[in-house]
Parts: sequence; structure tokens; C-alpha cells
Amino acid sequence: MSNKIKFEAVGQGGRFFIPGETTSDEAELTFAGVGNVWVANHTYVPQTQRGQGIAAQLVDKLIEAARDQGVKIRPSCPYVKDKFEQHPEWSDLLASP
Repeated sequence: MSNKIKFEAVGQGGRFFIPGETTSDEAELTFAGVGNVWVANHTYVPQTQRGQGIAAQLVDKLIEAARDQGVKIRPSCPYVKDKFEQHPEWSDLLASP
């Protein structure tokens, strides 16, 4: 699996992902765009690739892109919620519920 995170626009939102040999091998973080807010709604890493920090890398990419785009993030995915709790320095990006 490549460790290069890619972006794909999907409707009003998108996904950050690391391509795999098949789509079931892909790690991804998806979000829906609602105005100037990205609702982070799903994070997935294939079982065989867990424990390597891949999900954290995807969240870091989400944070970086949100800063670049000037949008806020509403974490509805439990993993992203946990990461926001672990990183109080991201609080400026947190959208109200």
C-alpha cells in the first residue's frame, strides 16, 4: 500500500485516502461539506493495516486541508472526535454542533 494520501471530491464533500490494491484495501476519512463546515463522518483502515498510525495521518491531512481552505470541522466520527479531544490546539477549527 502506498503511504501517499490523496484527495477525492465526492458530492459536496470528499475523502482523504491511501490507495490500496483494491478498494477494500483503501484507508479513508470521509466528510460532507455543509457551507463552510466539513462534517467528518467516517474513518476506516483495513484490519491488516491497523496500529500503524494511518488513521491519525488521515486526520492530520484533514486538519491541514481545513486550515488551507478556511473551513471548520464538525467531527461526527468517533475517531475524529477523540483526536480533537487529544489536540486542544485544533479547537479553532471546531465547528459548533
